Amino acid sequence: MKNTFIGTPMERREDLRLLRGRGEYVDDVAMPGLLYAVVLRSSVAHGRLISIDAAAALKRPGVHAVITAADMPGSPPIVPMRLQPLPEFKPFEQPVIAHEKVRYVGEPVAVVLADSVAIGEDALDFIEVKIDELPPVADWTVAQQNKSILFEKPGTNRSLVFESRKGDADAAFAKAPYVRRERLRTGRHYGLTMEPRGVMATWDEGKGKLTVYGAAKVPFFNRRILSAQIGLPVEQIEMIENDVGGGYGARGEFYPEDFLIPFAARHVRRPVKWIEDRRENLMAMNHAREEEAILEVACERDGTLIAIRGEVHTDMGAYMRTNGAVGARNVSQFMAGPYRVPHVKIDSSLWMTNKTPVGTYRGPGRFEANFFLERMIDLIAADLGVDRIEFRRKNLITAKEQPYPVATVQPTNAVDEYDSGDYPAALERTLKEFDWPRVSKLQGKLIDGKYHGAGIVCFIEGGAAGPKESARLEVNDDGTISVYMGTSSVGQGVETVFAQIAADALELPIERIRHVYHGSTAYVSDGYGAYHSRSTVMGGSAVLDATSNFMTALREAAGKKLGCAPGDVKLDIDKVTAGAKSILLKEFAGLTAEGAFLNKKHTYSYGAHAAHITVDPRIGRIEIIDYVVVQDVGRAVNPLTLRGQVIGSLVQGLGGAVLEDLKYDENGQFLTGSLADYLLPTATDFPNLRCFVTDDYPSPINPLGAKGAGEGGIIAAGGCMANAVANALQSFGAQPRQLPLSPGYIWELVQSGERKAAE
Repeated sequence: MKNTFIGTPMERREDLRLLRGRGEYVDDVAMPGLLYAVVLRSSVAHGRLISIDAAAALKRPGVHAVITAADMPGSPPIVPMRLQPLPEFKPFEQPVIAHEKVRYVGEPVAVVLADSVAIGEDALDFIEVKIDELPPVADWTVAQQNKSILFEKPGTNRSLVFESRKGDADAAFAKAPYVRRERLRTGRHYGLTMEPRGVMATWDEGKGKLTVYGAAKVPFFNRRILSAQIGLPVEQIEMIENDVGGGYGARGEFYPEDFLIPFAARHVRRPVKWIEDRRENLMAMNHAREEEAILEVACERDGTLIAIRGEVHTDMGAYMRTNGAVGARNVSQFMAGPYRVPHVKIDSSLWMTNKTPVGTYRGPGRFEANFFLERMIDLIAADLGVDRIEFRRKNLITAKEQPYPVATVQPTNAVDEYDSGDYPAALERTLKEFDWPRVSKLQGKLIDGKYHGAGIVCFIEGGAAGPKESARLEVNDDGTISVYMGTSSVGQGVETVFAQIAADALELPIERIRHVYHGSTAYVSDGYGAYHSRSTVMGGSAVLDATSNFMTALREAAGKKLGCAPGDVKLDIDKVTAGAKSILLKEFAGLTAEGAFLNKKHTYSYGAHAAHITVDPRIGRIEIIDYVVVQDVGRAVNPLTLRGQVIGSLVQGLGGAVLEDLKYDENGQFLTGSLADYLLPTATDFPNLRCFVTDDYPSPINPLGAKGAGEGGIIAAGGCMANAVANALQSFGAQPRQLPLSPGYIWELVQSGERKAAE
């Protein structure tokens, strides 16, 4: 039979279990003798930790232990960098629990182990912590002054500068006929998940085995970190992946609690569970996005791009941890987006401040870069009198120019190139689906008290981070096949997608792929996880290799049983045949084969966004009339789930564009500690979203031809909405230069325009 599951829209096979309430999240796991961990967090943004007295708390009924840095031999372990582990970052990495200093509100100071969460929380009030407060570093401009230093040894608040270079930007600017300079800023927000993080750990003294529940995203890497920190061989640690309500880049990185809870379980020799509440989640999970750019763009008078240069300042928070440098690195390398820019010079500074540390959040650095550049394009096009659509058409990279080299980043010497695609074609498809000629007639018009505006932007999305992913196939007792993956599930629908790939490769009905297991460290020899839009490209390609190895093993085993050459063996649904001879597949139960895919290059999906909005100038409210996304993904394995990924990420992008903002005051105090303060999009906020997926240009770097596609909706949302708002409020001369586009900010733009008109 010839299968065509790849490319067929299929409903997610995992949804029925989840929608019926049969999912198993880490908080659903319980064991006899379970203790509950509650974390005491610093209420001071910056200070020297003088003493911690837990004597009164330990006398409370139901309290079994209070763990501090003093309970750990030597100094507390450090959370290392997973991505860009540069030596420059070492002095700025985070201890798993505060000692000597506290550097942000929410930093762990002590852990209470109690019979219940309520008892543990009550005990927090009986722990006396003395902190000698130091002047806080509230933002990058204060950090730059180096008057108050977070880390004395390096003696600076700047951990690194990423330098992105292509061509000779300075020479190009010296000769350019037109230059525009702007200062633009993105706000601080993060990937808020449906349920907060959680960890449960058990320690088997007899076997010397540590089992950790709640693993997500990168369990194999986290196991290696924990192994080094806690002094156990990796084979004696098992990470078990439970269901999660989304990851978005933030969940699953190694946090202090990922050491503290396993340490606590071993310390008291009982199971220990920790589930953060939403306030903890807001202040303790990685933040993202807060960047300010001072950019210059050089053009010909007809709008042809010549060069981009400038500086970007990223607020890193208090520590460099796990993947925190990615956003600052990406914003420098991908500032030119999908456009033909011969000369690039961007310096991206990483500043340490007394805030929650940052990490990746869906489209890290690319969301910010897209907003910066696409705002500049609209401003420049208006300044030069060039239609903004024609400006983009003129500068988009064409299919004939692929592969197209991008800027190189130092000190990592990151050399990269776009792999394939026709970027102008995606723009044209977007304009067609959006009906640009009709909508553009409404630009700036006041109808029923609201101004209409249209925004248009183009984007690229990177994916397929290497170096490797693993998969394994095994015959079950009933003759079906199970697939085991090294990658993780954080809501992408991998159980369905990998089943489609395996069924096609084996030429079996998809029902014969009984289970797809993922994430837990016992399933395959090694795994690399779910990040950088890599799961389908890397994991799917590993499945192809595993099926090839599986068929080789099956043919050899069947050849011996059937007395024939391995080349004569065929797999036929539930049996193995060789001519007239056959044997049921279940007779080979336990037969297994592993495969892997190695990759050093990235894929780049691409597309465009268009938005039709209205703005009520009296209250600054934005309403979306229509929003269109077109994204080419190389090859769509499951168009249905892929569209869901694009729309879901678009909603997150719109949330960051108009609502979400993590706020601190000048003392480093966290102000948005609840969902009443940190606003999120709801089901009724953005009802008119449309997505069109194309797969016209398969990627040449993997056998599936697929490209990562989980971030294309979010990357361009900020730039598109800002351009649409500027278009709507053109009569006021309003030009948004920061995100989010909150009602208060929109109202201020309108008021400023009215004041200028009256002068």
